[in-house]
Amino acid sequence: MTVKAEVGAGAVPHNTIIVIGIIGALVGIYLTYLNALTGTQIFSFFGGLGAVIALIWGADTIKTLCSYGIGTGVPSAGMLAFGSGVIAMLFAAKYGVYAPIVSVILAAIIGAILGYCANEILTMRIPVMIKSIIEMAVIGALSLMGFSAMTSGSFNLVPLMSHTFGTGYAATFIGASLIAVVFMLGAIAIQHPFNATLGPSWQQDRMLYLAAECGFLTMIVISLLSIPFVSAPALVISFIVSVIGWFYAYMEYIRLSQRDAAMWLDSKPIVEPEGH
Repeated sequence: MTVKAEVGAGAVPHNTIIVIGIIGALVGIYLTYLNALTGTQIFSFFGGLGAVIALIWGADTIKTLCSYGIGTGVPSAGMLAFGSGVIAMLFAAKYGVYAPIVSVILAAIIGAILGYCANEILTMRIPVMIKSIIEMAVIGALSLMGFSAMTSGSFNLVPLMSHTFGTGYAATFIGASLIAVVFMLGAIAIQHPFNATLGPSWQQDRMLYLAAECGFLTMIVISLLSIPFVSAPALVISFIVSVIGWFYAYMEYIRLSQRDAAMWLDSKPIVEPEGH
């Protein structure tokens, strides 16, 4: 038996966010394929944008899942998303232009298995468990693929394992364990928004803007990780897009936080009386 601890219904239905999330993430990742078509790397930032869209979707999925009284499961949901997603992403990366679609299919299968185990073997009995874990696995796979494409310029396996600096496999995106850095950054970014906005004053738009802010902040770090792998123009474009996106999302989050605060006073510091 589970008790749903509802924190408020969102203005945008979750199923709508799913459609926007999966289409937006796939479009963003596929736009990085323009690098291969044009012989440049300047379109790498689209992978990051696709990952940010997936993270926004992920924040709403975590809210849906963890409103069933498993608030302590928010961080583990993020790790589960990327732990299952990285498997699907790496297996799918060898399928060339079909890699993003294959990653979605593989992640959905992995998520269904994990969701079934959680509900039936661990007997958690949460109505949305299987559906939510499927979503989380797909989100993790798409986020990793998007950020990896932003870092290396491609979502295919060969570029991710190419010797772009130094010599040997240890000098590659995967061999240098940069994928582990992307893993952790994404896992933190996906679980923080709901964790930070949970409470009586929860509002969906504020949470989603925080998710976007976390995603763009991650993009800034990813753009710096891409220094050994992409050209200077591609690096500059990725960095500028990331900073602009982060600043906009951050300012919107602050505005919405002020709106939802119990009381907002643009007050000045209290002046101490003289002689005291």
